[in-house]
Amino acid sequence: MLYDVIIVGGGPSGLSAGIYTSRARLKTLLIEKAGCGGQIAITDHLENYPGFEDGINGFDLSVKMEKQARTFGCEITYGEVVSIQTEEEIKKIILSDDKEYLTKTVVIASGANFKKLNVPGEKEFTGKGVSYCATCDGPFFREKEIAVIGGGDSALQEALYLTKFVKKVNLIHRRDAFRAAKILQEKVFKEPKINIIYDSVVEEISGTDTVERIKLKNVKNGNISALEVNGIFVFVGWLPNTGFLSNSKIKLNQNGYIITDDNMKTSVNGVFACGDVREKILRQVVTAAGDGATAAISAQHYLENNL
Repeated sequence: MLYDVIIVGGGPSGLSAGIYTSRARLKTLLIEKAGCGGQIAITDHLENYPGFEDGINGFDLSVKMEKQARTFGCEITYGEVVSIQTEEEIKKIILSDDKEYLTKTVVIASGANFKKLNVPGEKEFTGKGVSYCATCDGPFFREKEIAVIGGGDSALQEALYLTKFVKKVNLIHRRDAFRAAKILQEKVFKEPKINIIYDSVVEEISGTDTVERIKLKNVKNGNISALEVNGIFVFVGWLPNTGFLSNSKIKLNQNGYIITDDNMKTSVNGVFACGDVREKILRQVVTAAGDGATAAISAQHYLENNL
């Protein structure tokens, strides 16, 4: 079966693209690796997405987006894309189970994954006190002391969320000031359960069966200290999901993000990219949705003018 558009990824940008291409009556298939929604599906509370003055649960928003895309006729299937063949006018999408799909255009909306600390003990204690998802694992740490690593929006949002469950949050940042939105900083500074540790990085995670302590290094004076905690939540940035493009001609920047123009066009004709996977300055749900709409319209124009 030949599709007009295949969208790789079911986060906000991919679902937005699916809504627009399906409404344009383009035969659309969206391929998602796990479950639709991407990172917002595990976000407890979104305050900055327009239209919800009291905020909205991320999972609820992703469900609404998915239903909306399906309503207009977007097909959704599940599988892991391992490569995209873009040499010919008709592109081929290959999945890990050897399924293949043909399409006239491709919209890559594969998002990004959590960046890890890469310190001793992190791998060994993942799932045993080391977590990258406060919404998933927060309830397991009721009345315990934990550490949150990071200084951006995600770190502060999740630290605030975790105060619902834990006795104390040690918010550890490698710089002497946060990069997060001022409104989040204000909330953190007012929260009595949050203890802020600046200018520090995690050197090691240790324990017996589960996490019991972390070793910290002060980046300014080099001092080493130990902090007794029952869990550690890591929010130190993202890595783009572009590994499946290693053999393609789609250009990436030095950090692995897809390079596009303002119309979401990549270096390959008929291939577009949107959302967190592309090179840009702001990665938010609202910008992802806008990217997806732009990519969809660009794909529509490409089909009208070239095929």
